[in-house]
Amino acid sequence: MAAPERLFVLEGRPTPQLIADQLREQIVQGSIRPGQQINESLLASQLNTSRGPLREALQRLCQEGILIYRRNYGVFVLEVETHDLREIYEVRESLESAAASRLLEGNLKQIQDTCELLKEIVGEMAKHVAASDWQTVARLDMQFHSCLVAGLGNSRLIRIYKTLAAESRMCILNLEVSYPRVDLLVEEHRNILDLLEAGDRDGLLKAIKRHMQKAVEDLTATQRGRPGQNGGPV
Repeated sequence: MAAPERLFVLEGRPTPQLIADQLREQIVQGSIRPGQQINESLLASQLNTSRGPLREALQRLCQEGILIYRRNYGVFVLEVETHDLREIYEVRESLESAAASRLLEGNLKQIQDTCELLKEIVGEMAKHVAASDWQTVARLDMQFHSCLVAGLGNSRLIRIYKTLAAESRMCILNLEVSYPRVDLLVEEHRNILDLLEAGDRDGLLKAIKRHMQKAVEDLTATQRGRPGQNGGPV
């Protein structure tokens, strides 16, 4: 496995969770590619850690489904197929819809705080779309949806969604997709924000469903060879 351009840096005493977080981010950024085998010896050297914490971190990522253990062969990065993509977005739609619905049933402060965070993200997204910085746009896109779910404050839901968020970013990387609807990208997210702020539950759930369906359509269309720009819809 080729060493990434920027080696991992673990400050203080390394822990399996910290190592798992570092590896997860390297995977979704593409430093460690889909289908690539994990070289424990090389990683342990890069992380300046022993095999014990590293193996526990790898086990965590295998449990999340980001890594795959193949008996007698080793650990490999998940290769996302079309059926995986559909499953990921189907579950994301369910979780985001449930979180949005429950959020609107909660207190006004939670809604306002969530909307403020989403406004900042949409503003940043618009800037980077204008600059054609698709790597950052993809990160902000996923950050928007993660913040929407996190607004409910349910730690278990947040933990589950974290894995889906990583898998979604892997979909973009693995299928080498584009933003075929870049002109609508910011508009769609701003619409979700506006509906949340207005307390329009039915409109919000419909917008989330439509957004997820369009994302799957774009991802699968690009997989079939449609040309586009660098980046991906999430």
